[in-house]
Amino acid sequence: MDDKIVELIMGELKKRLGEGEVEEVKTTIPVELSAKHVHLSEEDSIALFGGPLTYKRELSQPGQYLCDQRVRLIGPKGVVDNVAVLGPARSESQVEISISDSRALGLKTPIRQSGDIDGTPGIVLASSTGIVGLEQGVIVASRHIHMSPADAERLNVKDKDMVCVSMTGTRPVVFRDVLVRVSSDFNLAMHIDFDEGNGSGWTPASECTIVKQPREEFRGA
Repeated sequence: MDDKIVELIMGELKKRLGEGEVEEVKTTIPVELSAKHVHLSEEDSIALFGGPLTYKRELSQPGQYLCDQRVRLIGPKGVVDNVAVLGPARSESQVEISISDSRALGLKTPIRQSGDIDGTPGIVLASSTGIVGLEQGVIVASRHIHMSPADAERLNVKDKDMVCVSMTGTRPVVFRDVLVRVSSDFNLAMHIDFDEGNGSGWTPASECTIVKQPREEFRGA
């Protein structure tokens, strides 16, 4: 293309933006692995460890952090040791595992969004100083994208939309039924579990792009 034509096009874009330079619109989303972990209520934390949770390091989402404490998961057919505990404390305890973990424990665990634990299996949590039995609270966390309102506007989606995304990696895949979660407290990132990460050849450099908007009937409530 002729250089003068390019210059004219860029000049027109600058005028429309009302700025001195054209800003690139970034559409890729970083992909993070979410390992198995436990969220504890204050009551269950005291029963397991004799006191409140203690901070170890910040996680990628603001206000969320890894705790010093670890627990053992005890299921009908097996155990999983050294499971991370995340803070801060919640009103109800919740365990997030993969389908592989679920099979190892002998559980039939539904795929749910975090916090949706009604009717889910229970499990026993153990530490070196205590034990707690949960009547419910075990889920396989469904894949989702955290984003701010500005990100949502830029990517043309809204809270509770269900979208499809194409993910880069050594085995590129398209994920369906990915929930969009929008909050001013969120940093932009898609979260998948280790089963999904291993199956798609995830690396720390993996990114995804929203490739399809859903039909109206597939949108979240």
